[in-house]
Amino acid sequence: MRRLCFSKRAWMVPLALAASLFLAAQAPSPAPVTDQETELGNAVYKELKDKGMIIAKSILYDSLTPVTTTIARVAQPRYEHPFKFYLVHDPRPNAFSVPGGGVYVTDSLLYFVKNTEQLAAVLCHEVSHTIHHDAMNRIREMKKAYARAIGATILLGPTLANVIAAKIITDLHTNAYSREIETSADLTGSDTCAAAGYNPYGMIWLMQDFKEANPDQGPQLLADHPSFDARIRALQSHFRDDPGVFSNFSPDRKLAAPFSVSEDAPVVFLR
Repeated sequence: MRRLCFSKRAWMVPLALAASLFLAAQAPSPAPVTDQETELGNAVYKELKDKGMIIAKSILYDSLTPVTTTIARVAQPRYEHPFKFYLVHDPRPNAFSVPGGGVYVTDSLLYFVKNTEQLAAVLCHEVSHTIHHDAMNRIREMKKAYARAIGATILLGPTLANVIAAKIITDLHTNAYSREIETSADLTGSDTCAAAGYNPYGMIWLMQDFKEANPDQGPQLLADHPSFDARIRALQSHFRDDPGVFSNFSPDRKLAAPFSVSEDAPVVFLR
C-alpha cells in the first residue's frame, strides 16, 4: 500500500525524465483578470507558484483531466469564469477551490482515491463551492474584519489581494465552512456528478474511506468538516428524495471504476 507522506527527494524529477515530461499533460494558464474574483484567484496561483507547489507538467494530468473535463462541461454554465484544475504537491490528500474558477488538487489525492467515482466526488464538491461563491463570501467577511481592525474601508488592491491569497492558502482549504455550507456543496456536488455520468455514491464511499484513514496519513480535505456520518445521512436522504435521478446509480462500490496512477510519477514544478 502506498504511503501518503512523501519525502522531498522522492519527488525530485531526474534530468533524464524531465525532457519527456514536456510531452505530458500540463497545468492550464491562469485566466486574465476581469474582476475581483479572478484577481484573487490569480493571487492564489502566484502564491502557490512562488512556493514551488504547482505541478506544471506530469503524466498525472493524463489521469485527472478526463474527469475534470467531463465535470466542467456540466458545471460551467452555472459559473461565470472558466474552471481550471491544477495539481499541487502536498503529502496529504486534499483539494480546495478559490475565486475565479481555480480548483487545486493535491497529487497525493490521486494516490488515495480507489475509484473514479471518488475522485469525481471531490471535484464536484469543490466545483459546487465555487458555484455557490462560498470562498468569495468568506473573503468578503475577511475584508470587513480588516476594515474594522483599522477603522476604515479597505479597497481591494494588489497588497490586500496578496494578503488574502496567503490567508486562503493557509486557512481556507484546511478550515471548515459551516455545516450548512458543506452539506449544500455535498448535495449540489452529487447532482453535478450524476449529471456528468459519475455515480454520486462515490461521495459516500469517499467519506467512508476517510473515516477509516490513519490520522497521521489521512486527508486534510474533510478533517474539520461536519461529521462524516451526518453528511452521509444527508446524501442518502437527498438520493431518496429524487429517485428519478439517483435510482439510476448503484450503492455497490464493487461496480465502481478502479482508479490508479503510476507509482511515484515524475513531475515538473512551475517556477
